Parts: sequence; C-alpha cells; structure tokens
Amino acid sequence: MGWDWTGDEVIWAMQGAEATEQGNCSRFKGGQLPHCCEKSPFIVDLLPGAPYNMQTTNCCKGGILSSMIQDPSKFGAVFQMSTSAATDKSGFHMPENFTIGVPGYTCAKPVQVAPSKYSSDGGRRWTQALAPLFLVQSAAAAAKDYLEQNVFGETPSLLQQIKDSNRESPSLVRCSQHMCPIRVHWHVKQSYTHYWRVKITVNNLNILKNYSQWNLVALHPNLKSLIQVFSFNYEPLNQYGQINDTGIFWGIEYYNDMLLQEGESGNVQTEMLLLKDPDMFTFREGWGFPRRILFNGDECVMPPPDQYPRLPNTAQLGAQLSFSTILFSLWLLILCAEQ
Repeated sequence: MGWDWTGDEVIWAMQGAEATEQGNCSRFKGGQLPHCCEKSPFIVDLLPGAPYNMQTTNCCKGGILSSMIQDPSKFGAVFQMSTSAATDKSGFHMPENFTIGVPGYTCAKPVQVAPSKYSSDGGRRWTQALAPLFLVQSAAAAAKDYLEQNVFGETPSLLQQIKDSNRESPSLVRCSQHMCPIRVHWHVKQSYTHYWRVKITVNNLNILKNYSQWNLVALHPNLKSLIQVFSFNYEPLNQYGQINDTGIFWGIEYYNDMLLQEGESGNVQTEMLLLKDPDMFTFREGWGFPRRILFNGDECVMPPPDQYPRLPNTAQLGAQLSFSTILFSLWLLILCAEQ
C-alpha cells in the first residue's frame, strides 16, 4: 500500500509492516532516525515468522491475502505506525492518492473512522489510539496486459532470472501464443433432460510459482440454479439482491487448495451440475460459457463472440443427433499481470 503525505509527515516506527525505502532523513541530527522520510512511502506486509516485537495482531502474511469468503481470518492484514510532522506541529494531515500497487486496481478517497481501542490490564482498561484511523476501499478495474519475453524452445537459467535480490523474479511460462501463467478450461461436458454438467480445469503454466489459496470467480446467469460442485468449495456472490449470476470457487483445504507449478500435478479441476433454466440462458451462440472469469482477481481474456464453439446443424448432418452426446469446451487465458 502507498500514499502521498499532504504535510511534512514522517514515519518514526512501524509494526506489522515496513516501508520499502527509508528515504533521505539527513535533516534529522543525532539519535534515532525515522523509519521512513519518503513523501510517497510504499508499505509492504512483513513475512511470516517476523520477530515477535515487530508483529501486530493479524499481520505478517507476506502480502498473500485470502478472500473474505474463503477465510475470514486471513482476508486482511493489519499494521500500525507512529507518525508526526517533521517541522509543522499543527497536527495530523490526512494522506491522499492511496494505491495498492497492483495494476488494474484503484483506491477511493480515505474516510476517517473512530479511533481503535485496545484492552489492557486483563480487560479492565481500554487504551485508545492517539489518532483516528482511516479507511481506504479499493475497486477492481481492467487488468493490465503483461507479456514475458522468452526464446522459443529455451528455458532460461533460473539463476540468471533474479537481477535484483530485493525484487521478486519475473514469472516464467512455457512459450506459447499467449505467454500467460494461468489457463482456465470450461468444458460443457453433458446435457441431460433437466440438467447440464460442466467441468472446470485450471492449469498452472508458471514453471516457478505455486498458487496457494487460489480462487476463481465466474459470471454465468445459470449459476442461480447450481445444484452441486463436486471438488471445489463454492459460494455465490449476491452483490445485487436478486441477481445471483456470480460465484467464487476455491480449493478444498489439504486437497486442492494449492495449485502447483507447471507439471503433471500443475492443475486443479472440478465438475458442477446445474439445473436447466430456459428463462436464464440457452446453449445457442455459445451462451453455455461464462460471461467473465477471474483468477486471483485478474480477469481472463475471453475469445471474440464469433470464436465461441457452436452447436452443429443437425439438419445438415442428415440424421438426428442427440445433444447429450455433444461435447464442447472453451479455453480461457488469464492476463499475465504478475508482479
């Protein structure tokens, strides 16, 4: 998370997180220097196993957060800091221009909320924070297209990938037309009289990275009539009252909640059964497929409408063809938005 100070503030100390740069603190002479003197500090979560005296409650996840639905105890990370103005003693100035440093996401203006209170003396006393907290909400926007440049048929030496020890190495993917680290396969597998069956497969094409606590969000009008999901967890996202067309899938703990790097085990899959609802959708014109797919918050690239698989014209086949024998599928490629 980052922001711009509007006054002359500096960060003297932090717990639960740290600033990536200390900045120029040369104006402070003698004694302990501030933790960060940057006008636009950027803050990162501490890694698991950080020293106890640097931790706060619900901190230190290495920046890896679960969705609120997957695990309410891990969807947020908390840090605290001690700040003051270096020269201006007029008080606290609300920061502005908040960002979470991820392409495709923007933050609203901060909103001041009541100060937090902390229990002490066995719960008999409550200590109030010295300054009010501020709440920042982020909203997803269009994901940024990011392509890796690799030579076809070659896997670069892993030791040569890390140019800067302070930065994460870039994603490596097998050479292909799309060069994306994740592929989602939506397979309309079977059509019964009153139900239809879909198989979802997520392939990890990244040869260096596992995806832990992954999630997949799908938008399809017939999710309102979902009967059963066989190998993933599922929860509908009813954000608009009666409109129930979006849901989140995630792995079952200790079974498929870890999407391993590319290889024989580099995929997770499930099947789901949906009740046919003629008022909500039809198999015609490719509408058996989802309208949108997102993996870990990154939106998948959907093919143009004219490339959607279509049902064969049974009249031209010269014989009746039962739709229950027709299998068709769609490959969805997620944008390469790795940091």
